[in-house]
Amino acid sequence: MTSLLRLSPAELEEALASLNAPRYRADQVLQALYRRGIDSLDAMTQLPGELRERMREAGLALEAPAVIREVASDDGETTKALLALPGGTTVETVLMQYPRSGRGPRSTVCVSTQAGCAMGCVFCATGQMGFERNIPAEDIVAQVLHFQRLLAPRGEHVTNVVFMGMGEPLANYAETVRAVRQLTDPRAFDLAQRAITVSTVGIPRAIDRLAAEKLQVGLAISLHAPDDALRRRLVPTARPNSVRELLDAGRRYFRATGRRVSIEYALIDGVNDGPGQARALGKLLRGAGMHVNLIPLNPTAGPFAAPSRRGVREFRRILTEAGVNATVRIEKGAEIAAACGQLRTDVDAASGRGSAASPGPG
Repeated sequence: MTSLLRLSPAELEEALASLNAPRYRADQVLQALYRRGIDSLDAMTQLPGELRERMREAGLALEAPAVIREVASDDGETTKALLALPGGTTVETVLMQYPRSGRGPRSTVCVSTQAGCAMGCVFCATGQMGFERNIPAEDIVAQVLHFQRLLAPRGEHVTNVVFMGMGEPLANYAETVRAVRQLTDPRAFDLAQRAITVSTVGIPRAIDRLAAEKLQVGLAISLHAPDDALRRRLVPTARPNSVRELLDAGRRYFRATGRRVSIEYALIDGVNDGPGQARALGKLLRGAGMHVNLIPLNPTAGPFAAPSRRGVREFRRILTEAGVNATVRIEKGAEIAAACGQLRTDVDAASGRGSAASPGPG
């Protein structure tokens, strides 16, 4: 079986042409999928029943993920869904909304690219799950469409997508890129490439490969430490020289795409949040043209704790004085375990009650 969400517009045209369907039928299917939010082949009533039957016989399918649990934050601006994908795997995905003056909210969907994660970041709930499997592109796209169907009755739409949910996107490279192309194709979901950010905990060769795709997507590198010894404590799969390799890859990505690279840095009390570490990070990034997102650690089942607000401000001050552009990320949905590092797939986590994790691999 081949999901219609997997096929690019050109591939869909070819598939329908092989069934002797006129070309305009492909446009009807694309409109149904990406504009009208149709979630099953039977609901595509603009197509003749006989064509739908031929599509089924040819192995073309459309099946929306089943919602196991959906929970909203207290302010209503963050919604987390635990979804059962057609292949039986469950993943969590998050909608985060940010009010904007005079227009609809910025609505960002954080998608998962793997069930679990093999990177093993010691402070991340997803990393502690272990790795189950890669998520195919059609199921990544389906996560976005799930929330688009939720937003459409309000007159709102998805404005941004971040590949920061469960898993390491660049370890599922081909499916991640296929999903990006599907989401940005003008005849498909038609999202601006610059409205997409791919986050990675560190695969330099894959960063170079992404730079060569001639896409305009943003890149976020989850660094979390200014030196290799500490980084390997936090990210056990990190290579011996990963800090320098990742920063060099980030510079190459900027030269190839013109897109500024973001550095994600989860601040952990007593581990990587000291003034000395801030100075070391500032020295490392001075003149690199990279922006640092400081992320106070969100609660998970591990032994780590978030730093004090004063400590966060001091860390940022040191970076700023070193000439490094740094901001503190405004976290959303921590009370429903939907914030950075909190995504996992047990039902208690989906309800916001047990250990969990969110946007940002590692």
